[in-house]
Amino acid sequence: MLMFGINSRIVIVGLPQVAAALKADAEQAVWFTQAYMFASTVALLLVGRASDIFGRVKIYVVGFAFFTLGAALSGISSDPIQVIIFRGLQGFGGGIISTIGVTMIVDATPPGELGFFLGLNQSAFRLGAMLGLTSSGVLLALWDWRALFLINVPIGIFGTLWAGRRLREVAKVEKSSPIDWIGFITISTAIASLLFALTFAAYGMAHQTVVWLFTAIFLVAFAVFLVHESRAEYPLFDLALLRIREFLGGNIAQLLNAAAWGAVLLLLSLYLQIVLGLDPFQAGVRLIPFEITYFVVGVISGKLSDRFGCLPFTTSGLAVISLSLFLFSTIDAQTPYYLVLGYMLLFGTGMGIFASPNVSSIMGCVPPERKGVASAFRNTMFNVGYVTSLSLAVLLMSFTVPYVKLTEIIASLDPVLIEATDKSLFVEAMQRTYLWLALLNSVAILPSVLRGKRIEEKRA
Repeated sequence: MLMFGINSRIVIVGLPQVAAALKADAEQAVWFTQAYMFASTVALLLVGRASDIFGRVKIYVVGFAFFTLGAALSGISSDPIQVIIFRGLQGFGGGIISTIGVTMIVDATPPGELGFFLGLNQSAFRLGAMLGLTSSGVLLALWDWRALFLINVPIGIFGTLWAGRRLREVAKVEKSSPIDWIGFITISTAIASLLFALTFAAYGMAHQTVVWLFTAIFLVAFAVFLVHESRAEYPLFDLALLRIREFLGGNIAQLLNAAAWGAVLLLLSLYLQIVLGLDPFQAGVRLIPFEITYFVVGVISGKLSDRFGCLPFTTSGLAVISLSLFLFSTIDAQTPYYLVLGYMLLFGTGMGIFASPNVSSIMGCVPPERKGVASAFRNTMFNVGYVTSLSLAVLLMSFTVPYVKLTEIIASLDPVLIEATDKSLFVEAMQRTYLWLALLNSVAILPSVLRGKRIEEKRA
């Protein structure tokens, strides 16, 4: 998770440099991050089900190997399309690491301490994220954009070998159960079509026909998936899990929250570099307070949720996040950094309060034999929301800044060369986007509240 955290942030800060070096437009630049999340989403239910059948450790090691190979190939790519493809391969491995990693922690942790240990897992991610924010600028100064990907290779090789040698299977596996390939094909088609539709919707009227085509494919494939799963003897995803109110409410809240906050750090990074004129290292350092706050509050919140229940933390955390997003909508070129810092600390506090208790709530209410697929479903909901957030941010900003102009601004290596009027337009677009994201996150409060409390919590 430390390595996974490094990779999640290292490209965000260096995105303008990668886009400029490869002569990528705004759509391709966003896909450098989209491809990672896209590929890590499509096959997650299959991965989760496979871990229930074949065991967590074997699948986890394979994921580590894919992640490492994808990082190496991304680092030696020569054009934007190659980077997008190999980032997808890396994302597939990364999705396995994050999904199965959480499942193994749930398998090995006493129920009364689940929030605390999931908080520690999140903390490893946050530490990696801090390293990613700072190392991005250092690597770009000492080498070039390729180092942003190649830095993962030695760590990935070590992780693959270590996981294969030291991890032991503790979960009971269903060796006699087959893989539901029809379910996998239909849900993968549905998720892929949905993500493509959301992504192309962000790039204006020219792609409307493609958007409607992918939307239709999504609806048909998803309907076929639901009908098949309700009749299958060994379904890819047990639809009975959706009858657990805590599981359903937690996942809907996570989906909406991810759609609201996924683009926030990218917007902040662009603001610091394009509007304030900071270099990648300076921008990365200034984002660290968010990660530190998320890290500290996440561990405390996870521990307290074990004692007092998850519901108070998930709901209050979402409220704090919405407030911080609203405050972000007020920043411009003249805003003192200490105010931006305060908003980031508030944002990190809200995320820390919400994240670990929400995962604990989702995973704690699921039968042991369904932990793998439940974790995969949870991760799928997060990834779909995260990918939606990036596309949504581009779409909302393009209402204010023409798409071609937005491409020029993002790919500019020298903020001094950007005209003042263009910077002003960029700030206005950013402010409006934050307002919409604040509204979207506020909607997540409703399913969080409606999930209710677990039976054993009520009795306690």
